[in-house]
Amino acid sequence: MSSLSAVEHRAVAHAAATEVLTARVGHEEYGLDILAVQEIRRYEPATRVANSPEHLLGVVDLRGVVVPIVDLRLHLGVPAAVGPGTVTVIVNVGPRTVGLVVDAVSEVVNLAAEQIRPPPAIVSSDRTAFIVGLVSLGSATERRMLLLVHLETLLQHF
Repeated sequence: MSSLSAVEHRAVAHAAATEVLTARVGHEEYGLDILAVQEIRRYEPATRVANSPEHLLGVVDLRGVVVPIVDLRLHLGVPAAVGPGTVTVIVNVGPRTVGLVVDAVSEVVNLAAEQIRPPPAIVSSDRTAFIVGLVSLGSATERRMLLLVHLETLLQHF
């Protein structure tokens, strides 16, 4: 049995059963469950909410629904600068709708369960509990690592 908890095993199994949207944050690529993605929007500034954490940029009105916007870059400790590829990924997590600002999105990847590896125990902590799996993608000459995100765990404090 691996060092994953029962919740992490369910999250990995869920990620394996679905496709993921790849999102770039800094130099890393993250996989977001495509079933949670409502839409991808170009970046637009949010209305700031007083006394909110730095990574909570504020709120936007999305067709009559007030949606909190989280800068995933700041939340993960990555410098945040708006560039030409910066987008907001609107996700539905349980009953909540949240916008995640990322540096770019690139593709939707279909994952097989055997592709997903658990994160090494050395990188597992309360601060990284949202990373439920690692996938190596690409050719033998151009490998890249995809970090699979469990959105409920990532956004549990919002």
